[in-house]
Amino acid sequence: MENYSIVIFIMALMIGLSAVADKVRVPYPILLILAGIGVGFIPAIPDIELNPEIVFLIFLPPLLYDAAFNIRFDEFRTNINTISTLAITLVFITASGIAVVAHYLIPGMTWPLSFVLGAILSATDAVAAMSITKGLGLSNSTTTILEGESLVNDASALVAYQFAVAAVTGVAFVVWKASLQFVVLMAGGALVGFVMGRLLAYILKLVNKNHLVTISFMLLMPFVTYLVAEALHVSGVIAVVILGLGIAAFAKGRANEELKMESRSIWAIIIFLLNGLIFILIGLQFPYVIKQISHDEILPYIGYAFIITILALALRTARVFLQKTNLQRAFKKGKGKITENALLDFKDSLVISWSGMRGIVSLAIAIGLPETLSDGRPFPQRSAIIFISVVVVLFTLIGQGLSLPWLVKRLKS
Repeated sequence: MENYSIVIFIMALMIGLSAVADKVRVPYPILLILAGIGVGFIPAIPDIELNPEIVFLIFLPPLLYDAAFNIRFDEFRTNINTISTLAITLVFITASGIAVVAHYLIPGMTWPLSFVLGAILSATDAVAAMSITKGLGLSNSTTTILEGESLVNDASALVAYQFAVAAVTGVAFVVWKASLQFVVLMAGGALVGFVMGRLLAYILKLVNKNHLVTISFMLLMPFVTYLVAEALHVSGVIAVVILGLGIAAFAKGRANEELKMESRSIWAIIIFLLNGLIFILIGLQFPYVIKQISHDEILPYIGYAFIITILALALRTARVFLQKTNLQRAFKKGKGKITENALLDFKDSLVISWSGMRGIVSLAIAIGLPETLSDGRPFPQRSAIIFISVVVVLFTLIGQGLSLPWLVKRLKS
């Protein structure tokens, strides 16, 4: 009953603060994160540790499915070059860059541990970016790039994380094996998503006259698809994304307006509640993890986290503007499939760069670090890695999150 009361309290707080955010004109994710931090320090509130399985089984599938279902597919196809660059290439560049800095900056960080930290913080959280920039009038191209990046980069980061953790436990890292496994995970996930999408489409044809049953199947299938993919040891993230894209194509022109209205209303409520809970949970993690660190290490670790935040932002900015230049060169040469609509201007490049905030997936995989190695020894530097990861997430969400709306408005003026 105590845990039930806490959950109800957090839900009520989340809904109330979301309404307050509209009045005070502060992005609601920021307000919820700060509230989570404050609530976590209340003595009467027990420590709330984020369960990674809850994130990957409860939060991730519906959020990915909703984003994939609603993405503008024509815009997605036009900007696929930029999306793949950010979601795959930039993830591994960021992981490597953070690993180098962590190895030489943080005492006790071996190369394998440094790559674990880099992998945890390599993927951005476009859920936060889209929540913060909602209503600011971003171009369709920018919105699609941010959403498309979020649909794939979690899979890239999770693969990098698995290899880094394996290296810590003593498993030899072989480049060609890692590359092959990455391809198998991605291709296998896509195949599972395609098959489950066809299955769902067939079911929807049979029950299309019963709106409640139709919507219920659409709500259930992301979770089923994710579990099936993970059971087959392929990417559940990619499987859910392909499912969403496939069902969006199937529903286009087939669903009547009444069904679309009912479906949008239900999904809007679900996504609102999940997003709100995510940001509250992010804030709640700081009071929890700070207790795992000795007092004399807190300030140095916060300093390391700040340096890593700046580095990640710099790497992202450099890669985005390099992509802007590469697209312009390819367009002028007339080679490839780069159209004028795929080009990035200075304003879009700056907004995309500044939208590189870390979020719930980084927290989940950090807290999901194994406590012991295969031989029973404690996982080295586990508390330090988790603490630094949480602080980097907070720095990006609060720092970039508060300034992003201002930046967008300034660029429009």
